Amino acid sequence: MERLVEIEKFDSQESDSELSLRPDAWSEYIGQEQIKKNLGVFIEASKKRDEALDHVLFYGPPGLGKTTLALIIANEMNANIKVTAAPMIEKSGDLAAILTNLEEGDILFIDEIHRLSPAVEEILYSSMEDFRIDIIIGSGPAAQTVKIDLPRFTLIGATTRAGMLSNPLRDRFGMSFRMNFYSSDELSQIISQASNKLDKEIIKDAAFEIAKRSRGTPRIALRLLRRVRDFADVANELDIKHSRTKFALDELGINSLGFDEMDIKLLKLLASAKGRAMGLSTIAASLSEDEGTVEDVLEPYLLANGYLERTAKGRRATRSTYDVLNIDFINENGTLF
Repeated sequence: MERLVEIEKFDSQESDSELSLRPDAWSEYIGQEQIKKNLGVFIEASKKRDEALDHVLFYGPPGLGKTTLALIIANEMNANIKVTAAPMIEKSGDLAAILTNLEEGDILFIDEIHRLSPAVEEILYSSMEDFRIDIIIGSGPAAQTVKIDLPRFTLIGATTRAGMLSNPLRDRFGMSFRMNFYSSDELSQIISQASNKLDKEIIKDAAFEIAKRSRGTPRIALRLLRRVRDFADVANELDIKHSRTKFALDELGINSLGFDEMDIKLLKLLASAKGRAMGLSTIAASLSEDEGTVEDVLEPYLLANGYLERTAKGRRATRSTYDVLNIDFINENGTLF
């Protein structure tokens, strides 16, 4: 069963509807204030010098607006943007074809950039630094290297796992920004703004109720808004009320903290270790999930809010975990509190 709080996989229909709710200007973009402020300065400086913006890296958990920021940067720079994802660039020739089709000042956005193969990364090094690529034509003794000059472009990379980026690639980005989880107030504003685009008014308390259960992530907030709107439409309600919102989210199995069944399973599993740390592979096997899903989807929100901690020995439940589950707290020494 698909999780409504899952933030890596969604079908094309949901992607299209989500795209229509995205802001396309700074004035509409809510949250990440420090990033917005700094980017605004760098964009203005680049426009005054009539230069392409320096390469930008966004990193952080999925669903926080990395792609949206890239699209807004393109709008602010009055530049064309080419959007792709690292898994789609299988060979160095694929990247070379993309790069040679760019024009002066264009923006290339690569999502999940940490998943580029080493051979493809090698092409990026010279293209980012020297704005040229070296292509080998032929093989064996007859092979020749051809240098192709590229227009000055901006590469915007996005990744959920910055630690997996190679140092040479990371060092070639002139700007690097960590995306943070959003506050409930910020998410409430995002939900209200999106509901206007959906032509379905939402009561302020209802927007805040969705925000509280959205795990600090706009993508989840917008998905929950669409599902709550479905409940309101079926009930023939002209606007989205708090009572309807609470009923809908309860029916969807999302509690007041934004936890669903998978989160509770993970927390119960960690609590069952009675203060001992548990390895990632053990957790993944117990939940019948792959390690990447546990690390990239389940853990970030729980870690950020203190419901679990990572140690050298593995993952361990915190006191907040025991409080949520309403059971006695056991520390790492097995002592009961």
